[in-house]
Amino acid sequence: MNNLPATTSAPWFFSPWAELAVVAAKAILMYATALVGLRLGERRTLAQWTIIDFAAAVAIGAIVGRTAIASTQSYAVGATALLSIIVVHRLASLLRFHPLLGKLADHRVRVLVADGHVRRAQLRMCGLTDNDLFAELRLRGVLDLSVVRYVLYETKGGLTVVPREKGPVPPLVAMGLAVSTGYPQPRTEEGRGPGA
Repeated sequence: MNNLPATTSAPWFFSPWAELAVVAAKAILMYATALVGLRLGERRTLAQWTIIDFAAAVAIGAIVGRTAIASTQSYAVGATALLSIIVVHRLASLLRFHPLLGKLADHRVRVLVADGHVRRAQLRMCGLTDNDLFAELRLRGVLDLSVVRYVLYETKGGLTVVPREKGPVPPLVAMGLAVSTGYPQPRTEEGRGPGA
């Protein structure tokens, strides 16, 4: 004999229409609030992801999702939390212009290849393997490391490939080398930095 109570529907699958309407309304309101808040924020929130951008995106997603489906959370609470995250993200973005705080918020440039030689310790620090690096170089049409002067792993995760050319290091590359971490700054005969 089955002692389980008979039910006409599965409560874990269905909910009353009124409850579903509230969930839909809160989801739409939170989506609209997020759109307005992000539109008033910086364009870089969506275009150029850094650590602070990723943290803000995860928090915003969690707030929108929880507010939409949690019956104990009002729209006002969710909207307040959402707008607070957007304001804090904006402040954190402004603090990136301070040299010390910028180093805390952003990854530093790393030199993965110097004068055609792979710097494997730097690869490991970035969580990359030789195969990861070589695949990216092949995708950029680089088929031989001997033609590479530098490969810079930029703050937002992109690679800059600098071909081997005679003459001084180009100014923008010299700036990247100057702010890099884990790379000894080369000196010219005059004792100045690269490209100086």
